[in-house]
Amino acid sequence: MRGYFGIGVEGISKPMNLGSLMRTAHAFGASFIFTIGAAFDVRNTRLADTSAADSSLPLHDYPDLDAFTLPRGCQLVGLEFREDAIEMPSFRHPARAAYVLGAERDDLSPGLIERCDHVVRIPTQFCINVALAGALVMYDRMISLGRFAERPVRSGGPASPLPPHRHGMPPWKKKRGTVETSS
Repeated sequence: MRGYFGIGVEGISKPMNLGSLMRTAHAFGASFIFTIGAAFDVRNTRLADTSAADSSLPLHDYPDLDAFTLPRGCQLVGLEFREDAIEMPSFRHPARAAYVLGAERDDLSPGLIERCDHVVRIPTQFCINVALAGALVMYDRMISLGRFAERPVRSGGPASPLPPHRHGMPPWKKKRGTVETSS
């Protein structure tokens, strides 16, 4: 998969939710994790984060929205339960993205919504746990941007394995018109 992603939460206070989100981000190959205006003890996140994600990928802890920054070219995707949001199954994930979720029993702040390039909604009947919502958005990203065999028409696994990836000729060789084969 090309690109990268990070995931974070605004205003989280429950360390177990953050720990679960960190562990799942680590498992899905996130490049970074972040919090904005959070109130938690990082030691308590390890009760749920048994992978010790904070020792394997950066955890950026921003005191408030004014301090929050992202890498150049990274699009901010808010995950929010609102009518005007794009339903996740219809959303094309950016190659370089940071996903942000609201805290327990709270929405993303209006200031953060304004900074979002996209606002996405999981099509559920009501709000779900913040760590679970994060897992779903990371899974959807993997499924939509990853390279997997096509789903079969009938129930079950793929009818045929995924063909091996073929690399094209380097651009400089295309310009010269030279073709070299490697064994």
